[in-house]
Amino acid sequence: MNGKAMNLFMNRNFMLMFFGRLVTNVGDSIYAVAAMWLVSELGGSTFYTGLAGFLSLIPRFIQFFSGPIIDRISIRYLLINTQLIQAILLLVIPVASYFGQLHVTLVLIISPLISVFNTLIYPAQMSSLPSFVNKKDLTKANSYFTFAGQGIDTFCNAISGVLIVMIGAVSIYLLDSVLFMISAILFSFLRIPKHVQQSEPSNKAKKEKISAILHRYKIELLEGIHILLGKSFSRLLWGMILINFVGGATFVVLPAFSKLHGGPEMYGYLLMGQAMGSMLGALIAPLLKLEKYGMGLIYGIAFSISGILWTLSVFSPNIWIMIFIYGLSWVPGGVTNILINTYIQKGIPEHLLGRVFSASYSLSGIAAPLGSLCGGILGEFFGSEVIIGFSGLSVLLIGFYWLIDKTTRKLPSSENVTEKVFQG
Repeated sequence: MNGKAMNLFMNRNFMLMFFGRLVTNVGDSIYAVAAMWLVSELGGSTFYTGLAGFLSLIPRFIQFFSGPIIDRISIRYLLINTQLIQAILLLVIPVASYFGQLHVTLVLIISPLISVFNTLIYPAQMSSLPSFVNKKDLTKANSYFTFAGQGIDTFCNAISGVLIVMIGAVSIYLLDSVLFMISAILFSFLRIPKHVQQSEPSNKAKKEKISAILHRYKIELLEGIHILLGKSFSRLLWGMILINFVGGATFVVLPAFSKLHGGPEMYGYLLMGQAMGSMLGALIAPLLKLEKYGMGLIYGIAFSISGILWTLSVFSPNIWIMIFIYGLSWVPGGVTNILINTYIQKGIPEHLLGRVFSASYSLSGIAAPLGSLCGGILGEFFGSEVIIGFSGLSVLLIGFYWLIDKTTRKLPSSENVTEKVFQG
């Protein structure tokens, strides 16, 4: 470990926040896999996994409006209590199982409740980080937090299927509850500087301020959507929304697909391949030096390749080849996720970036839960293989459309992007 890393981990608050986040993310990652598998087992159909995906993703919209909440509550209090509440909610499942009262409906009720509290953790941690980390160390601190998220997801996706086989999905809920209790204990030792702890105004003043903030947020969100729907860029945006839609559909039928090709361990391997593909794409994006090529051309080629691989993975005769091809199909998404952020940052005036990114998350975020619901319902009639194959084919067609559409092809490179791209 280098000197800068050592300096960061000598910082008591950073160390507690980092390891608390690490433990939380382990719990989140294995819970996500176990919950979807348990719903598949109890419900016995893709309809229930689709509904579970829809319900667990919808609460993410709270994250878009969490700023006023986070700004008005003690960060330490928020972190501790969200962890404890999630730990208690998770315990409901093993207790119900012990008394023979475990039903799919109970799992479907618990999942979105856990997601609601989980959505507050990340923005709360990121908003408090500058209060106890020097500015010169923020980039390094953020990179560690990113590892605690994406890196842990990859590892946990790999072992979740094995854990389901060894101890069962219900026991994973019990393990997760313990992990959230551990993270709550770690967060309890935080000593956030006094200037970060918000003073509590009167209820009337609080309501008025939050109301004003939410009203302003609504106006800015609509303004951000208007900017994103500019004539030139909107073709790319609508395509990305559709890709998120079919991605949600694929995710919820993966348990049923995995049962056809091995079982819960197969589910874990497919999710691991997906996570590793996305990470690989993000890592190689700077090395590819794509900044000089038109964004429309990059997206067209990237998702044409992704769609081909996505579709072919369903027909692979060997499960390891299937996992490999499916993982590769997510590499282009990892590459373009890095590029599009830079593109927006360069093409949008700095004072408008917050509302544009919020609008982007809102528009793309609603597609995944809707796709989950539709994928689960259609999976009942057509089967999981058809849904995944159709999703891959849809991605291919979107990529091909971007290649032949003149407006999309004319989108400039990130080196030459200007505000005109988002104005018409």
